[in-house]
Amino acid sequence: MLRATVVGAGAVALPFTAWSAAYGAPAQNATGPYGPLQAADARGIQLPAGFTSAVVARSRQAVPGTSYVWHDAPDGGAVIPNGSGWIYVSNSEVSSSAGGGASRIVFNSSGVVTGASRILGGTNQNCAGGKTPWNTWLSCEEVSLGRVYETYPLGGSAVVRPAMGRFKHEAAAADPVRKVVYLTEDEPDGKFYRFVPTVWGDLSAGVLQVFVAGSGTSGTFTWANVPDPDGSPTVTRSQVSGAKTFNGGEGCHYADNTVWFTTKGDNRVWQVNLAAGTYELAYDDNLVSPGTAPLSGVDNVTGSSYGDLYIAEDGGNMEICLITPDDKISPFLRITGQSSSEITGPAFTPAGDRLYFSSQRGTTGSSSGGITYCVTGPFRR
Repeated sequence: MLRATVVGAGAVALPFTAWSAAYGAPAQNATGPYGPLQAADARGIQLPAGFTSAVVARSRQAVPGTSYVWHDAPDGGAVIPNGSGWIYVSNSEVSSSAGGGASRIVFNSSGVVTGASRILGGTNQNCAGGKTPWNTWLSCEEVSLGRVYETYPLGGSAVVRPAMGRFKHEAAAADPVRKVVYLTEDEPDGKFYRFVPTVWGDLSAGVLQVFVAGSGTSGTFTWANVPDPDGSPTVTRSQVSGAKTFNGGEGCHYADNTVWFTTKGDNRVWQVNLAAGTYELAYDDNLVSPGTAPLSGVDNVTGSSYGDLYIAEDGGNMEICLITPDDKISPFLRITGQSSSEITGPAFTPAGDRLYFSSQRGTTGSSSGGITYCVTGPFRR
């Protein structure tokens, strides 16, 4: 059963990706669309034939071509269009005293670095986040009573958005059709939320809602208002009876009336059909055949313009795995020699021919050893 396409908002849906009212099985093992992984390159990255990798930046070193020192522990990221070029934004998952916040790297139309700078500072454990249709970056604090900060990679000062709730924020994904922002919560008994702004494009005021559903892995759902988004004295995840629990919410991605999010506690990828008001599993490592499940430690997620879903591992064997629109899963790349790290911040350029991501702790296993990469090649578009 084909899944809904993963293409971004505004793109043309592919004809083979029409949604069926029947549920499909979670993704199963298959040979990837690009073939098997080749031997590791000089940077220790295994890729399919025709793809190449490059190092863009290293923690505590100046971004090549600039004087800006790249932050520790690079985490969630996104690509923001910038004229004929683009900007890669990246969070820093360390404390405020250690430089927590977010930075940007500016590229011209040829992919050459032309600048780099800080866009957010003084915040704590900025893990994932999400970009908005108006080209801002939502940087999320993964701490108790954490907050969402709206940053301005194209220029402007970051602003805290308290109306989006205070909890252990992980990722965000904007839905321009329903004019809401989906939010994940990294707790063993975490919830899945959406923020409904009073005015679309202005996140200063609105209503925080929580996903309400049964205990199963598929079914229908509704949304309920969270009475006290401040989360004190009662945490947001405990305020609404019937709110569905998700074990360690991580990455989140929206496209074509569908939102996907990952839960690391049970190695699952969830798929919510927003038009039909139903949800199901897109991946479960206990339901994969034949052979061993390729994806574990599910974390950040993004989608390509073709409709493929890319999921990064926190641990596992340091892979980014690919789920195709017809529910087939395979490794797309593997980083060798960095078993004490995790892959973070996958994001495509507007043209879809470059994929940026980071190894949060690199070869050292320390937050000071982060490495940010770019892979280029014949991506399906």
